[in-house]
Amino acid sequence: MRPNDEARAQELTARLVKFSQEKRALSGIGTEMRLNSLVRQMIDSIHRVEYILVLRERPIAPERIDPHHDLFDPLKAALLHFKAGNIDEAGWLVFLSTHFGFHRQLRWQATRMVYGALGGEPWTWLRTSTNLGGFRAWFEQNAVELSAIRFGNHRKYESVRVDVKENLADVVESYVSWVGANRGHAHLINENFEAANGDPRSTFEMLFNGMNVQRFGRTGRFDYLTMMGKLGIWDIDPPHPYFGAATGPVRGASLLFTNNTNETLSRAVLSQFVVELGDYLRVNMQVMEDSLCNWQKSPDQYLPFRG
Repeated sequence: MRPNDEARAQELTARLVKFSQEKRALSGIGTEMRLNSLVRQMIDSIHRVEYILVLRERPIAPERIDPHHDLFDPLKAALLHFKAGNIDEAGWLVFLSTHFGFHRQLRWQATRMVYGALGGEPWTWLRTSTNLGGFRAWFEQNAVELSAIRFGNHRKYESVRVDVKENLADVVESYVSWVGANRGHAHLINENFEAANGDPRSTFEMLFNGMNVQRFGRTGRFDYLTMMGKLGIWDIDPPHPYFGAATGPVRGASLLFTNNTNETLSRAVLSQFVVELGDYLRVNMQVMEDSLCNWQKSPDQYLPFRG
């Protein structure tokens, strides 16, 4: 680990031990190996969050915007558009990059293929949201070539087949409907922010519960909204880990608090415990959710998970 990570690991370790002794027993980290493994996973998760925060401060090459250029990167492009005042294009790129995900070998190829219209006129937010019929026709006409798309790890059960229920055109149409082509991303966040009395956590909760987008379950909505927050496009922050129907993070939380991956405690109680611990450790819910999910895969030996 890097020197600053060593200090961070020592602090996390001390806080975990103190929490277990004084607040609530963490019976799942009763051995040094398990404790070290969890701390390493937390540091990895913190790095993933901090990477995006660092991007916000660094200069970004303008070529990152162009889906026909080798340097295209949808998240960096989203930042450039946001800084230029185009919040709609920024939000649209975050949505597409979340839907397709980052592939370890192919990187952002899937987002590039669709957003870049296979080398044609890009399917920008303006072009897509005002011509959903045109997008559907393009999708159907290019179904064979688009079948080469490979999704990222969090989206590995998705498909671009035309004949499946809730296909790509349906997903895009539902996202445009949720945002509102005539309202846009700025109006969407403003109305939710006002309804939540300006609280970032309550705003996240409202958006999460109201995000009626096809193929975006717990993981999709959580990933999309946390990325919008990390990029600074929306001032939102998850108030709890959003277990939903998830298995990985729930198994991790159950293992941590009960030393058993089987759910002997309700998900509501586990969620409350995770929030309590996250606040004590001073790490946000994305770090808690991500690290617990990865830790339970190999609790006795640290293994990095790149997703």
